[in-house]
Amino acid sequence: MINFLNVGDSLVSSEPVKKAAEQVADQTMSFWELFSAGGWLMWVLLLLGGVAIFIFVERFVAIRKASTMNVHFMNRIRDYISEGKMRSAVELCRKTNTPVARMIEKGIERIGRPVSDIQSSIENVANMEVSKLENGLPFLATIAGGAPMIGFLGTVIGMVQTFMDMQAAGGTVELSMLAGGMYVAMVTTVGGLVVGIPAYFGYNYLVARIEKLIFRMEANSIAFMDILNQPVKQ
Repeated sequence: MINFLNVGDSLVSSEPVKKAAEQVADQTMSFWELFSAGGWLMWVLLLLGGVAIFIFVERFVAIRKASTMNVHFMNRIRDYISEGKMRSAVELCRKTNTPVARMIEKGIERIGRPVSDIQSSIENVANMEVSKLENGLPFLATIAGGAPMIGFLGTVIGMVQTFMDMQAAGGTVELSMLAGGMYVAMVTTVGGLVVGIPAYFGYNYLVARIEKLIFRMEANSIAFMDILNQPVKQ
């Protein structure tokens, strides 16, 4: 037999649960409310996040453009130099307008001088080009390391605020009184990690792309010096 008394008791007891669930659903915070609960440090993290995105996109485009080069570039340079067409070789470098091309252009302009001088001038241009490509990366690395620290600072501030609220409440402490400090502590921690982790991976990705380009520049520098050792056609 079905115990109708127990069924009735279960129905009665389920009503407070439903009401509590509805109250929790009504108290769900929007993204803006959650952001605001983190305090003024969230605006600092938002600014750092925007700067990190700008640096990454700008450097990614610059490095990608610098890495683009015609596979036949060095072959054409070899043909021009072997035929004694130095002006045509320089014009090709200026038209290509990449770090490798500017490096080879400087080497072509130094043809006729000692080999050590040519190699030294090529290395100087290469160092300048690498320095240009790395522009902004130290700041991106600073954001990657600093954003989580700012989030941790928010955690400490939030906990201090929580203990101050507990002290002000005396012997009676309610969870609602501690919510403000806990929100600051947790939200800023999450915000710092959300900014710092992508900045960290983005920095390492750009560094890897630059190292790959440096290897290509070194390979082309060696190829250019080999071209100079070839006999010139009359």
